Amino acid sequence: MESAGLINQYAEEIQLHSPEEKSENLTAIGRALRTVRTHLGMEVAYVSKFEDGMSKFREVDAPGLEELIKVGDERSLDDVYCMHILEGRLPSLMPDTSAEPLAASMPITGAVPIGKHMSLPLRLSNGDVYGMFCCLGPAPDVSLNERDLNMMRVFADFTAHEIESELETELVLKEKREKINEVIENDTLSPVYQPIYSLESDHHVGFESLARFETEPYRPPNVWFADASDVGLGSWLEMQAIKKAIRPLAQFPENVYLTLNASPETVIADGFAELFEDYSFKRLVLEITEHAQVHDYDVLNAAIAPLRERGMRLAVDDAGSGYSSLQHIVRLKPDIIKLDIELTSSMDSDPVRYALGSALISFARATNCEIVAEGVETESELKVLKELCVHKAQGYYLGRPMKLKEAIAL
Repeated sequence: MESAGLINQYAEEIQLHSPEEKSENLTAIGRALRTVRTHLGMEVAYVSKFEDGMSKFREVDAPGLEELIKVGDERSLDDVYCMHILEGRLPSLMPDTSAEPLAASMPITGAVPIGKHMSLPLRLSNGDVYGMFCCLGPAPDVSLNERDLNMMRVFADFTAHEIESELETELVLKEKREKINEVIENDTLSPVYQPIYSLESDHHVGFESLARFETEPYRPPNVWFADASDVGLGSWLEMQAIKKAIRPLAQFPENVYLTLNASPETVIADGFAELFEDYSFKRLVLEITEHAQVHDYDVLNAAIAPLRERGMRLAVDDAGSGYSSLQHIVRLKPDIIKLDIELTSSMDSDPVRYALGSALISFARATNCEIVAEGVETESELKVLKELCVHKAQGYYLGRPMKLKEAIAL
């Protein structure tokens, strides 16, 4: 019952921990250590990791004793109790270390000093021991008993579960990083170009560059970019895609422009503006996707401003698909608004889509924005867009993404 009460207390602390804890940015494991330490009346609690013959402290709760023990410190496993406890030479519960001849004889006992000690192994589901969940103090406390040890075991099991989840996440990230590295090493990223069609002059006036990954098994580009972002390579991969896409710009006719996609994070990254130095800015459109969250519009606008001053146009993607797209339009004041495929699709037969599309088109006209409709797949959809005086369109009906030679030939 007592252990259950402590678990409930801990669960409440996760939701409603003190301002001090918030300022310390305590992790779930850190709060578990603090709960156990304070309940047992100990001075020090820590979680360790066994690595290369050392016990490394990954989480520590020892207020005022930072000179004695802190995160990142390590001790040889030969000098501490851990292996003796694991191999049965010392018990997990020692209310008085002087009553244990082996513990009393170890130099660390007097050096710290350690008068009371409780420690349990952190076992993973495969049986491996990750490290120890430990509490200690300088003075003996003969009131410590098996019930206290059982309570600690609940928190040790919780900690082992948390650590195993972290390790699984790290493994997933490692696999993602390896796949991205394979793309880099094998040069399997390549651009394709989807034509953009003028509904006024009835010919192709531009291309949107899209990334493709020539790997097996096939995975959609958005999955590759999401994985790259997860491992801190998102902006790098986007810039590689832009470099490859923009390189053949001179092979297209002078009156054809190229649209390049970038996330807000990439636009504000170091080296982004330098990607375009050798090209005509007036032939380039920078497209900010609706799905990417913008944390600071002032910073983003400041990064884009020098590019726009030199003639690059700005497009907002996926307009009409959600609130974020409207935020982008209002805060970024783009030159081009791209109607989302969810809005364009069936606009010829769905009065709601027609009304919303018509409203966005009227808004664009009032704010001197150009409209490009994405995802046009039927002749009747194209007819409705022409009736609404949409400027340009793209989609499978007008042309699928194609390799460079096909795009130039078109």
